[in-house]
Amino acid sequence: MLLPLVYSMLASIKPTAEAAATPPTYLPHGVSLDSYRRLWDYQEGLLTYLGNSFGTALLTIVFTLLLTVPAGYGLSRFPVPGREVIFVVLLLALIIPYQALLTPMFLMFARVGLTNSLVGLAVLHTSIQLPFSLYILRNTFAAVPREIEEAAVMDGAGSLQILLRVFLPPTVPAVVTVTLFAFITSWNEFLGALVMMSSSAKFTLPVILATARTETSLGGTDWGMLQAGVTISIIPCVLVYLLLQRYYMAGLMSGAVK
Repeated sequence: MLLPLVYSMLASIKPTAEAAATPPTYLPHGVSLDSYRRLWDYQEGLLTYLGNSFGTALLTIVFTLLLTVPAGYGLSRFPVPGREVIFVVLLLALIIPYQALLTPMFLMFARVGLTNSLVGLAVLHTSIQLPFSLYILRNTFAAVPREIEEAAVMDGAGSLQILLRVFLPPTVPAVVTVTLFAFITSWNEFLGALVMMSSSAKFTLPVILATARTETSLGGTDWGMLQAGVTISIIPCVLVYLLLQRYYMAGLMSGAVK
C-alpha cells in the first residue's frame, strides 16, 4: 500500500532527466529539488492553488456541518411526518453519480453567478458529501439515550440547547468523522472543479496538477513536477487524519462494544 506513495516521493526528488528516464529508475541516483522549484512558480504559483484547495475544503466542512447536524438531529428526535421516507429519499442521492448532475448544476450555478467561484465549488462538494454525512449523524443522534434528553427538557432546556449541550458532546467522534470525509472529498475532487472553474487563478491543486502533466516543450509529461505535486497534495490529508485519528477511530467503534 505504501509503495506507490514512497515511489512518488522518491521520483519528486530525482533530477529532471532521471525523472523522465526510460526505463525508470526506482531509487534516485541523485537528489534535486528542481521539480519543487518549478511547481512553486508554476502559472499563478503553488500557494495560490493550495489556498484555493484549503479554502474550498474549509467551506465544504462548514456547509456540510451546518446542514447535516440540524437535519440529523431533527430526523432522529422530532416527530416529523414521514421522516423515514424523507431520510430514504435523501439517501437515494448516493446511488446517483454526481458526474451525471454536473451539467444541470453548472447551468444553474451560471444563472446565479456561482461558477468560477470557490463558494460555488464548495456548494458542489457539499452536495456530494451530504447524503453520507446525514446518514452518519442521524444514526449517531438516534443512539443517544432518550432519558438524557428528557432530563434536559425537565431542566428547562430548549431544542437548540439540547442539541449543543446534550447531543454534540457525546457525538463528537461522528462529527469529526464527517469533517474528515468532507475535507478529503473536497481536497481530492477533480471533475467538478474542472467544470466549474474557468480561470486558472481559481483552480484547485488537482486541476493544476492535471494541466502540469503536459508542460514540457514537446507536449510530454513533466514527471518530476507532477510527482512533486502529488507528494505535496498527500501531506494535508495525512496530517488531518493523524490529528483527528483518535476521534475518527472512536466514531467507527461507537456501538461496537457495550
